Amino acid sequence: MLEKNIDLTGKTVLITGAAGFIGANLSVELLKKEKYIRIVGVDSLNDYYDVSLKEYRLTQIEAVRNEVSGEFIFIKGNIADKEIVSKAFSKYQPDIVVNLAAQAGVRYSITNPDAYIEANIIGFYNILEACRHSYDDGREGVKHLIYASSSSVYGNNEKVPYATEDKADNPVSLYAATKKSNELFAHAYAKLYGIPATGLRFFTVYGPAGRPDMAYFGFTNKLVKGETIKIFNYGNCKRDFTYIDDIVRGIIAVMQRKPSANESGIPYKLYNIGNNHPENLLEFVAVLEQELKRAGILSQSYDIDSHIRLVGMQPGDVEMTYADIGGLEDDFGFRPETSLREGLRRFAQWYREYRYLE
Repeated sequence: MLEKNIDLTGKTVLITGAAGFIGANLSVELLKKEKYIRIVGVDSLNDYYDVSLKEYRLTQIEAVRNEVSGEFIFIKGNIADKEIVSKAFSKYQPDIVVNLAAQAGVRYSITNPDAYIEANIIGFYNILEACRHSYDDGREGVKHLIYASSSSVYGNNEKVPYATEDKADNPVSLYAATKKSNELFAHAYAKLYGIPATGLRFFTVYGPAGRPDMAYFGFTNKLVKGETIKIFNYGNCKRDFTYIDDIVRGIIAVMQRKPSANESGIPYKLYNIGNNHPENLLEFVAVLEQELKRAGILSQSYDIDSHIRLVGMQPGDVEMTYADIGGLEDDFGFRPETSLREGLRRFAQWYREYRYLE
């Protein structure tokens, strides 16, 4: 069950990871869509990938903010710093919190585990504690906490599509384990303190100004340089690629409908948010090649086959991701609208402008 709609007009929304791919796009769309909204964006601007890309996203937010009635306040800080989080909550008293800040990446978690414990465990704990104390002294407090989980929690689940009811207790990477722990923490705080919490398991989000460590972006960078790209599991991998605009539309819908108490009396919900249509990586690369050539990034004579190397599965990876989005569809009427070709076309157009015409 879900509560009635939360009107976002004039509300204060705290978004962590605001300079990140999803956070920045969410901020832009909220500013465009909602009147007099106040967004408090928190981001550490760490150097996991090119900081200039994060700064670019912030300029995109500012450009929109200057044209609308809403407000965007940026706080540079790490959510693992409890004082920064506490001060942000105390000063701005957010109505809604969207926690997107996290250390992402499966492979990076193998070589840099400390970063995942800091951001994904300690950082999320600080957010939960701040939500809890937002009710102190009789204040109304946070009306809804939305937080990012991941399709990685399913591990090597053999049943497809993945459903939120499936067992997800066997992570194959530390990253996946931290995201599963977020779900457990949020559930505990929802039960103990009545904080309405909704978790979203994201499935391979892509689009313009995305993360350079994602396959489509990394492939493009290598192909432009004439380097070889590796296709893991000898090309037998499938991913449920989900375009950023569809993701943002889903998040905004969820923000406005907090969960009511379930059969156990806990105001908690969990959803998959994906495209519900996995793509084979070799077919994905073929479409990417066509769109890069169409945008003039690769020449028409570029021989991509000579730049592809098929290799075995890498540690921590899975063969397939495939989202059962029935819950989002039933509760919010959510269906993804952007085809893979259209999404990669928009990415290629952005890449040409950002990388070549800057």
